[in-house]
Amino acid sequence: MKDQDRNQDEVSNYHDSVLLHESIQALNINKNANYLDATFGGGGHSRAILDKLENGKLLAFDQDDDAVRNLPNHEQLIFVRENFRYADRFVRLHNMLPLGGILADFGVSSHQFDTADRGFSIRFDGALDMRMDTRQELTAAHVLNSYDESALHKLFEQYGQVTNAKSLARHIVASRLNGSFETINHFIQTIKPFIRGKENKYLAKVFQAIRIEVNDELNVIRDLLLGTIPQLAIGGRVVVITFHSLEDQIVKEVFKKYSEEEMTEAEMLLGRKEKEGEGLKIKILKPIKPSAEELQRNNRSRSAKIRYAERIR
Repeated sequence: MKDQDRNQDEVSNYHDSVLLHESIQALNINKNANYLDATFGGGGHSRAILDKLENGKLLAFDQDDDAVRNLPNHEQLIFVRENFRYADRFVRLHNMLPLGGILADFGVSSHQFDTADRGFSIRFDGALDMRMDTRQELTAAHVLNSYDESALHKLFEQYGQVTNAKSLARHIVASRLNGSFETINHFIQTIKPFIRGKENKYLAKVFQAIRIEVNDELNVIRDLLLGTIPQLAIGGRVVVITFHSLEDQIVKEVFKKYSEEEMTEAEMLLGRKEKEGEGLKIKILKPIKPSAEELQRNNRSRSAKIRYAERIR
């Protein structure tokens, strides 16, 4: 049974589901098929999927403790508090094969940005944390206090596309000789002399780079897609919402791989196919961006983009 007791306003305050109508439409839901929501968050996408199911089930993932509070009481929902990079294993474990569709919203939730002690936002002071899963050991503070200059240079350049990544890394390493970085404000004040251009935009790039490193975000996306696209039924769709070019590039690369070639023997041995000898190919469909109405209602959707594809073989 569906949970009618939860106040929907409370759920929407956790996270305003971006491109909600468009992503559900792109999934082209079969009411009797099984679905995967890799990023449960506030549960907006999951609820919309569940509303369309009759005999099918939904497997939803989120590694964030806070997201558990948003779970509806629904007999067709299976929730897993784990990193979605392992989704293919749990699809098999819960006998969900084949999948009718996969949905993943790669954005950081509004709740995480708006909670000071999570350390995701430059708007608040707090601990340098940035962990999606608070059970893991690696934090933003550990990255800033222990990575050498070369490693910091690489992550700022590759993950944040910071123009002066090398000099910034050198300054951070020199500055921590006077004491470790523990809080957001301390870190921001320390790097202020190296900010180039608009302060908020520069800091957003720096924080994005650290967050990606802490959570291994790009490799996690790749693992999710490589592991679960082969689990789609013929006609099943994979729908992803990206928010920056690094995420988008990985999605495009994986989609291109599956649209042009069958899986190799090595990949079959790694369990990337439902059964040996079965070819796999997807058809890439046209990207979707937020409507003018959504952009006006939710400014955080401005960089969002849906990429989706359908398995045709």
